Amino acid sequence: MKITRRRAREKAVILLYQMDLLKKNPEEIVENDQLVGKKFDEFSLKLINGVKDNLKEIDSIIRETVQNWSLDRIAVIDRNILRVAIYEMIYEDDIPLKVSVDEAIEIAKTLGQKPDTPKFINGILGKFLNKISDDVK
Repeated sequence: MKITRRRAREKAVILLYQMDLLKKNPEEIVENDQLVGKKFDEFSLKLINGVKDNLKEIDSIIRETVQNWSLDRIAVIDRNILRVAIYEMIYEDDIPLKVSVDEAIEIAKTLGQKPDTPKFINGILGKFLNKISDDVK
């Protein structure tokens, strides 16, 4: 059964969250994890590996965008929602930028730990979207 792209994104965010929290690589987590499960579709794996392989650049973008906040100050789940969205916005040319933003906001509504998480995610990604749109002009 093929899962939706939103579910694939959620699975990627959850695994990245666990990597971030436990300081382990994806293989270690998938081997022992019942929450995420062992079956990942191609899109989830692409997101997980894309974020992992480009983590320094993605985190640098988050730091520049949030200004006056350290990365550690952002809730772990929020940080990983941002990482997946920013990865998509930079590296996935076939996904419209606004789709990446909208999907991140919807995932924040589901996985976010605070009521204002979707607003926070929207603000950061909106600011980043404006920046890259200005860079293109």
